[in-house]
Amino acid sequence: MRWPNRSDPRRWVPTLMLGGWLLTGCGATHLSDRSASLMPAAPAAPALTFDAQPDRTYTPADWPSALRADVLLPRSVNDARRPAALLVHGGGWQNRGPEDMAGIAEQLAARGYVTVNIEHRFAPEHRFPAQLHDLQQAMAWIHANAEAWRVDTERIVGVGFSSGAHLVSLLALAGAEGPLAAPHGGDHARLAAVVAGGVPSDLFKFPDGRLVVEFLGGTRAEVPEQYALASPARQIRPGAPPFFLFHGTWDRLVPLDHATDFRAELEARGVESELYLQHGRGHFLSFLTRGGAIDAGIAFLDRQVNGD
Repeated sequence: MRWPNRSDPRRWVPTLMLGGWLLTGCGATHLSDRSASLMPAAPAAPALTFDAQPDRTYTPADWPSALRADVLLPRSVNDARRPAALLVHGGGWQNRGPEDMAGIAEQLAARGYVTVNIEHRFAPEHRFPAQLHDLQQAMAWIHANAEAWRVDTERIVGVGFSSGAHLVSLLALAGAEGPLAAPHGGDHARLAAVVAGGVPSDLFKFPDGRLVVEFLGGTRAEVPEQYALASPARQIRPGAPPFFLFHGTWDRLVPLDHATDFRAELEARGVESELYLQHGRGHFLSFLTRGGAIDAGIAFLDRQVNGD
């Protein structure tokens, strides 16, 4: 699979942005820009250095495509097991590459996470659920390397934006049983928590546009079962991990109700969740202007896997 040209100016993709309101799953905590700026900053944990292992093949030899991952291994002073993060880029299920998530991977590695930043197969040549199967293989690969990388396999999290957020959300909700778990999922594919930005949570909400039709192989009327299976908001199961969602309030590509309705469904089923709204940002600007949202997301992950 060819990665995008690293000199292509279009590769400067979303990260996350300081803004708006933070809504937690237990009632609602509102955090405005101004109130955030007045809050005393928490002491920063010492940043760790890390070693890079780029362009590692994570798929088995008989996989339809040889897929690669960039791995960052934090340097630590002891042999304790540490959390890991699976990162998945956006791109409408059809393009982009892991370099889009490289900055977030470095932030996580500096916080002590082993990071695995992957590519996946693209639609329309490979239709859903091929991409989910790629993520499940990536999880199997992390488990296979857990001893060498000193990964605590009970503390693997997922991080993604846009279509990448969609895929990590489905991975988190697939569980060890059911239609999304077979044939490549199972216990090894469980996530401990998720950070999902600009997530398309219910694919029935989209008109029958090219990206979704090519991803799923038909319109809503033609393949409704695919739309239901591929919609995270319709796949919430008991035991789902906590979710941190962030979303631009001016997002027209993936409208805001994808996040608000998804959070409402998670809350209704007793799943811990937070929603961070980025005021005045559209889909791409919410990723390009990294700021408080990613910091809040990493803090959320730290609370889930480290008890911070």
